[in-house]
Parts: sequence; C-alpha cells; structure tokens
Amino acid sequence: MAAIAGSVTSGPWVRTLSTAAVTAGILLTGLAVPAEAASYYSAPLRTAARALTVSAENNAGYDRTRYFGSWLDTNRDCQKTRAEVLLQEAKAAATYTTSRRCTVRTSRWITRWDNRTHYLASAVEIDHTVPVHEAWGSGARYWSQARRVAFYNDLGDTRSLNAQTASLNSAKQAKGPEAWMPPANRCEYIGNWIAVKIRWGLRVDSAEKAALIRYADSCANVRISVTRV
Repeated sequence: MAAIAGSVTSGPWVRTLSTAAVTAGILLTGLAVPAEAASYYSAPLRTAARALTVSAENNAGYDRTRYFGSWLDTNRDCQKTRAEVLLQEAKAAATYTTSRRCTVRTSRWITRWDNRTHYLASAVEIDHTVPVHEAWGSGARYWSQARRVAFYNDLGDTRSLNAQTASLNSAKQAKGPEAWMPPANRCEYIGNWIAVKIRWGLRVDSAEKAALIRYADSCANVRISVTRV
C-alpha cells in the first residue's frame, strides 16, 4: 500500500480554515456554528486512529431525505453544494449549463480513489467520505436537524465531500473501511475518513476501528489536523 505523500493536511484537496473563520463561526448550511462549538485537533495519523471512541452502530430509523435533506445553496450564489464541490476540485476552467452559472457542465476532474480523468460533470457524483448512513449510525441520529443538514453540505473541510465515479460510489454505498477500500490512494482515504469522524465527533464500531488502525499502521504517520464543529 502506498503511503501518503506529505501531510494529510496539505495539497489542493484540503482547505485550511482560518482563525478568523473559527472566531466568526463556520458557515455550513446558512446556519452559523457558534465559535465556541469549534475546537482544533492535531495528532499523528496512528494516534488519531487509536483515539477514536468505540460504540456499536445504531442505524434504527434512518431516513436520508427526512433527516439530512439535500444539496443547499448556502451562500445564495445559485450554486448548490454539488456545484461548489465540482468547482473546488476542477483542474481547468469550468463551463456551465446556463448563463446564470448555477450548474457546472464541463471541466477536468481527477477522481482521487481511482485516478481517472473526467471532463463532463455528469460523469461524476459527489461522495460523502463518511457515508450519511454511516454517520447516522455513528452518532448523527442524536443530532439536531440543523447539524445533520450541515454535515450533509459540509464545505468547510474539503475532506468531507469529493467528486467520484458513479461506479465507485455505488460499490462503496454505506460501507466503512472494514468492508470497502478504494483501488487508489488508500492512505489518503484513511486519513480523510479519520479526519471527518473527528471533525463531527462521530464514533466508530470495533471492526471499523480495527481496520483504521491496521491501515494507518501501514501508512506514513502523517499529522491529521482538524477543526471540530
């Protein structure tokens, strides 16, 4: 398994949150998360994996649409979360489906978990690194509706959402690393998964934690830095 090159907090796929953003409150869904709710976490990958709190998943009552909603236009520029992620990850100038520039038509994307290149926005889907069903069973079922919607539309950390091929998204579904891993950049994937779990205070079940530790121990022990919300 290839190690991550450099820190999991570096590179174009990670956004560093400024101190000012934390102070002002992080805008996630048109609702500000109070500054006092945010805190900073930083530790080596293997330490972070071992620090995750274990709890059995409870998926009773899961309903994605009812409890997490859908893509939002949080900054009211007519571009919903899907378009925002596509533009974050675009490797070339984008074109749009209309003159209002609300929906992306083309650019160039490299989906990280298979290293494939795509030119049509319709060729990729937006994947939650930690699937919504997994989040529900790992603690989100106890959250407020606003927090769940914020998780669904998290643009505050680029490890949360990413463009992926439909086939990989379909293969992954709601599986954790104990049941599914991508064909490429697995150490990066493990780092991202751990970061999102820490960011949102989500727990892990015992099989998931064992897998995370096993993979982390085979990767470079880079530093995970996360702003909790």
